[in-house]
Amino acid sequence: MQTYLVGGAVRDSLLGYPVYDRDWVVVGATPEQMLQQGFRPVGKDFPVFIHPDSGEEYALARTERKSGKGYAGFCYFASPDVTLEEDLIRRDLTINAMAMDDEGNITDPYNGLRDLQQKVLRHISPAFSEDPLRVLRVARFQARYANLGFTIAPQTVRLMQQLAQGDELEHLTAERVWQEFQRALGEDSPEQFLVTLMQANALVKLFPELIPAVNDPHTLTAISQPADPRVRFAILLRSAFAKSPSEQRNQNIRTFCDEHRTPNAYRDLALQFCSHLDQLCNYPQLDAIQRLELIRNLDLLRRDEHLKLLFQGCSVICNETQSVEQQLPQLIESLRQINPKALMDQGFKGKALGEAIYRTQLAICQQQIDGVL
Repeated sequence: MQTYLVGGAVRDSLLGYPVYDRDWVVVGATPEQMLQQGFRPVGKDFPVFIHPDSGEEYALARTERKSGKGYAGFCYFASPDVTLEEDLIRRDLTINAMAMDDEGNITDPYNGLRDLQQKVLRHISPAFSEDPLRVLRVARFQARYANLGFTIAPQTVRLMQQLAQGDELEHLTAERVWQEFQRALGEDSPEQFLVTLMQANALVKLFPELIPAVNDPHTLTAISQPADPRVRFAILLRSAFAKSPSEQRNQNIRTFCDEHRTPNAYRDLALQFCSHLDQLCNYPQLDAIQRLELIRNLDLLRRDEHLKLLFQGCSVICNETQSVEQQLPQLIESLRQINPKALMDQGFKGKALGEAIYRTQLAICQQQIDGVL
């Protein structure tokens, strides 16, 4: 019974990247032996176990055979006779098919170390084309490592194109596709995820709405700049639906997010960003009514935690953002100082109280314009 660290942990440690998750392969063991040592099984029919102390995943060495459509359409065979090399060959890329023993020795049957040194993402075997999820994974790895100079092997691109030509991509769940997309949005070069999908002819099947954005060099440059993936997503959708009228654009964003199971935080920021970017970029030119409408529409008096994210997007799109970044928080804080009880003590109530608050708010907005605030 031998245990090896495998996959991304080996790859990233060799690249000098931080390692957050570690996966292990156990060669020469049975499920009964794993249970005797205190490991907890993940599932009834899947040979993966949780370490009793570290909580990390330990999988029995296994082979696989294609049995259906999609990334879940595989039958697995785990046995003490399955070798480490047989387990590693079922992985997607050579750089993900290395293993490390307890003493730090590397097992590299498919030249992953060579491809790391040559900065190439290369498939291991023709079986790569059996799993449609690998199209997304390769695109995500390119988004992560493009800044290091990595490229995708031409033969691997052709296999990705073959996958896109068939119906395998259609069997991916929206949740799984979004998971890869979201992770790519957080990588160093998120635009490479979309460019790679375009090169593989997969974008038209997975995200056809984003084709106009990917064809725009300015958008590709813009989404690589802000750090937060939610801002990158908002910039991307703004470009994708730029030619739609305002109401139709918002509906397009909602439809896109519904279809792709996008979290509400991504959807809501995209809607706010697309609806109010022009006002934020041109804040110094807004009159008192427009400034108050902006604050109310963005619900900034109650919740302004998303304001920093909006400013991130503005800093990429707008020519000058110093004014809005200084003045808008200042105005919000001044508006919060209004005391409705003091107005009630003056005899205002009901509808008249609401009108009095509104007039007071407008006066404060005008004071900022006049330089009094």
